[in-house]
Amino acid sequence: MDNGTASYRRFRSEGDENGLVEIIRDYKDGLILYLNSFVGNLHTAERLAEDTFVLLGTKKPKDKGKASFKTWLYTIGRNIAIDYLRRCSKHREVSLDDRPELAGEMESLEASYLRGEQKIMLHRALRKLKPEYRQILWLIYFEGFNSREAAAVMKKSVHNTEMLVSRARRSLKAQLETEGFVYEEL
Repeated sequence: MDNGTASYRRFRSEGDENGLVEIIRDYKDGLILYLNSFVGNLHTAERLAEDTFVLLGTKKPKDKGKASFKTWLYTIGRNIAIDYLRRCSKHREVSLDDRPELAGEMESLEASYLRGEQKIMLHRALRKLKPEYRQILWLIYFEGFNSREAAAVMKKSVHNTEMLVSRARRSLKAQLETEGFVYEEL
């Protein structure tokens, strides 16, 4: 039983507010980033993540234990995002102007700059992919989900998910190559 399950059980059955606080603290950032890959707007993703946690806090849905807590939580977030997109009835593309923080004080300025540019190119290339390609790549490579967990979140079979990952990787590779991205391993 992972920590999220224990925290949610404490909150749901015992009314321990700290359980919900722990869930928000542990899963907020990852959920926001996943939802951002879905809706393409960080502020909207933050609101949708907040809506997800509000749903947990008010309606207290039952976790049937069919998947890990994180998979269950991300599935709820995904459903909320789908409802939002249906209400808006159009997809808005937002360019990623946010630069990731440059790490490594010991590295040269030039190497840090080049790595930052590569990350920006990667995120821009991701934004040009089909939404379901962006989602699956985000779940697998940024969130660390395995194929079974990603399949549960996206409501697809494991085989379809594995095929989707393969197609998404090829599409990302082709997009990066057209933009002149030099990569070591993809």
